Amino acid sequence: MSASSVEEPDELLAAAEARTGLSCPSCGSPHVAQVLGDNGGISYVCTACGHSWS
Repeated sequence: MSASSVEEPDELLAAAEARTGLSCPSCGSPHVAQVLGDNGGISYVCTACGHSWS
């Protein structure tokens, strides 16, 4: 596999952020991860400040 076909982690993160369109309601950061909640629901966590919500 050539190096040109591999995306950099920063590029992948930017693409994921663009798809979600979410930002942290606490700090406003776009660095938001989607996680599986306790009851099978979807929750979100900010990777910048640690705030979580659903």
